[in-house]
Amino acid sequence: MNRRDAIRRVAAVGATLALPAFAQNNRVVLGQSAALTGPAAQLGLQMNAGARIYFNALNAQGGVNGNTIELRVADDGYEPERCKANTDKFIKDDVFGLFGYVGTPTCLAALPLVVDAKMPFFGPFTGAEALRDPLHKSVFHLRASYYDETALIVKQLTSLGLKKIAVFYQNDAYGKAGLEGVTRALKAQNLAPVALGTVERNTVDVAQAVKEIAPKMPDAVVQISAYKSCAAFIRAARKAGYGGTFFNVSFVGTQALADELGKEANGIMVSQVMPFPFSTTTPISREYLEAVRKAGGDAQPNYSSMEGYLSAKVLAEGLKRAGRNPTRESLINGLESIQNADFGGFAVRFGPKDHVASRFVDLSMLTEDGKVRR
Repeated sequence: MNRRDAIRRVAAVGATLALPAFAQNNRVVLGQSAALTGPAAQLGLQMNAGARIYFNALNAQGGVNGNTIELRVADDGYEPERCKANTDKFIKDDVFGLFGYVGTPTCLAALPLVVDAKMPFFGPFTGAEALRDPLHKSVFHLRASYYDETALIVKQLTSLGLKKIAVFYQNDAYGKAGLEGVTRALKAQNLAPVALGTVERNTVDVAQAVKEIAPKMPDAVVQISAYKSCAAFIRAARKAGYGGTFFNVSFVGTQALADELGKEANGIMVSQVMPFPFSTTTPISREYLEAVRKAGGDAQPNYSSMEGYLSAKVLAEGLKRAGRNPTRESLINGLESIQNADFGGFAVRFGPKDHVASRFVDLSMLTEDGKVRR
């Protein structure tokens, strides 16, 4: 199935967007705003695909406490204003909650509406601190933060004696959040970035960034952007003679980056906040791989899809604890009660004063044959 067909299928499933959320009984309706088109499309498509794999299987077994889950998706192209408009529409349509939004700038655009409506907002695909601090009663994060990811990257590099570190980052809230994480981690070791370069969101205009970074010959470049611009920078920097190491944070879209680079992906490092989705090393990975197999079609395992799947699974547990007739408040209480749970080897710890479930971070490496190794 090609990308156009995949987008059409997602859009068809979400075509009920204009209907009132509770038009049918025993149905919990969730709204998701994500990129389904544009340079970041694979992030939204895969996050949505993983969630649907879980929700579809759950619904086939009767749902949660007799309630099925409907996931409506709206394309925002990874643009904040479109995400804000989608969110406003979801709230006016009285959806039960919001789920699996993708991206820092888009989530930040939605946040004031979410807080004002006291709308449950679960599992955004972002590690930005601005969405976590201060704590908002209705906002829950499954993944570790960009501070956690960049701290591990800097620790890995400096432990190898690599201290000349540059940062290539997206010129928006996402890129700046990652830059702040790298800067904080370096400062703790009396270091600072040796060079900085930026790229605008949804573009691949990296020429100036290469001019800023490559001549400084850093030991490594930490990249805080999406897969197309990161791939463009890697190619251009290597063409300019740079031979150092590239590290990316999880939001880059690991498989999408590997697909963009082909054989040139060999040796590229990516920090991860989800369990390894390509082998049966953990119970959740075994469950996920079996679910992908049963889903069939064009479903393929990858980190972004795993995040959608695991986010759906944890939200379903919150709904289970919310009772047969869940309310938004009972869902929030249900999620806060997941204080020390093991989801197949992935620990989840929420609480009334902590809405960040995990601080798990790992490192992975891309290979020239399009695979991902731990």
